[in-house]
Amino acid sequence: MTPSPIRGCAYILLFSLLCAPSVAASNAQPTTHPNVLFIAVDDLNDWIGPLGGHPQCTTPNLDRLAQRGVTFTNAHCQAPICNPSRVSLLTGTYPATTGVYYLSPQVRECEATRDAVTLPQHFQANGYQSIGVGKIFHSDCRDEFQEYAGNFGAFGPRPDTPISAGHTHPLWDWGAYPERDEEMPDSKIAAWTAQKLQEIQPHSAFFLACGFYRPHVPMFAPPRWFDLHPRDQILLPPQIAHDLSDVPPYGQDLSWSAVAPRHQWIVENNQWDHAVQAYLACVSFVDAQIGKLLDALDQSPHANNTWIVLWGDHGFHLGTKERWGKRSLWEVSTRVPLLIAGPGIRGNAQCHRPVGLIDLYPTLIELCGLPERTGLEGHSLVPLLHEPDAAWEFPALTTFGQNNHAVRSQDFRYIVYADGSEELYDHRNDPNEWTNLAGRPEFEQTIQIHRRWLPQINHPMAPGSAHADARPGSAPDID
Repeated sequence: MTPSPIRGCAYILLFSLLCAPSVAASNAQPTTHPNVLFIAVDDLNDWIGPLGGHPQCTTPNLDRLAQRGVTFTNAHCQAPICNPSRVSLLTGTYPATTGVYYLSPQVRECEATRDAVTLPQHFQANGYQSIGVGKIFHSDCRDEFQEYAGNFGAFGPRPDTPISAGHTHPLWDWGAYPERDEEMPDSKIAAWTAQKLQEIQPHSAFFLACGFYRPHVPMFAPPRWFDLHPRDQILLPPQIAHDLSDVPPYGQDLSWSAVAPRHQWIVENNQWDHAVQAYLACVSFVDAQIGKLLDALDQSPHANNTWIVLWGDHGFHLGTKERWGKRSLWEVSTRVPLLIAGPGIRGNAQCHRPVGLIDLYPTLIELCGLPERTGLEGHSLVPLLHEPDAAWEFPALTTFGQNNHAVRSQDFRYIVYADGSEELYDHRNDPNEWTNLAGRPEFEQTIQIHRRWLPQINHPMAPGSAHADARPGSAPDID
């Protein structure tokens, strides 16, 4: 491996990337450039069929998408929490460069990203229709698109009384609710997007971003999706006793979410299997919504000239390492679904190289033949789309809070915390990350190699940063 190019460009980023051209540019619509259907799924972990993370996860439409393109099996977010992950992807910059580490500030509230040309804006500036619906950015994104249809109720609807009451946060609830798919915001988002695919004229190039809210908590879905996963047959995630015994205290504290229920409460109240059932039900439900988009695209004039990019913003713990939710630098929290399909790409392919969501901005620029942007810190995945086993020198970097980083290479995960404590896991022999190898002399060289990829700049937290699960002054129900 060679040192990361983020070292050099980080120093000039705020001057090069953020000198934004007008996104009200050319009204001319390109007729030869491919379209983009950009699908985001909130809190979707690696349990899906194409990644094989849970044997009972039923995702026929994601399986169908995987058969059409490339599945990146070693893809990772740049921050294990919604806002900084999405800011990183959509601006093409690392959290350590911008100082956006937590749920606030939002992309236009931070000095480092206030004037950034985001991914949809870059497409709009080059003649594309930019259209959005649902959760793409963490914040209100109506100003990021030419047309934004709203969120159709976001995380709702919710029952009058909690179903799995007993903990503190109003979003942490799960169960079979409501009765019909049509009552779910994601169903409305899918219907709107499917209709839009039919309405867009064939001669108009478009960037259409569709963001789904499930399986984010509250893990509600109509009963028929729970019926797919009978509670008495649920398989729990693999776990060992005393898994945290070799994790540094700093790492244990960092991953201890203030709002998620304690694992002890989950176990003592016999909710583990129910929560896993609910997550599986929500994943199957959102998979069906994704299927509506694939069907609509196939039936549209754009079927043969559209790139499909599907991604999750971070992973999700459901009892692994005695944690619930995201907010850790372990594999379960950083590994994400990333599937890309489109013109000329061999289907049913897998790429095992370590990549990041930050790589999507330069990838889509190249796939669609748009002008390059200076200051982007990711790397185009186009070589891997054409040859999934091609040489790839870069690891994936994830950051959670200032000076806390994980470096994921082909075979290892290296974690270093702000106090200097470390973890190292060998994924060839320890895919569950049960044995911390840091401190063993025989792995010191491996650690040194991974340290070279750490960012040299760790920008202080941006003003207005909030570590809690709610933005100051807002309801505590957005994460």
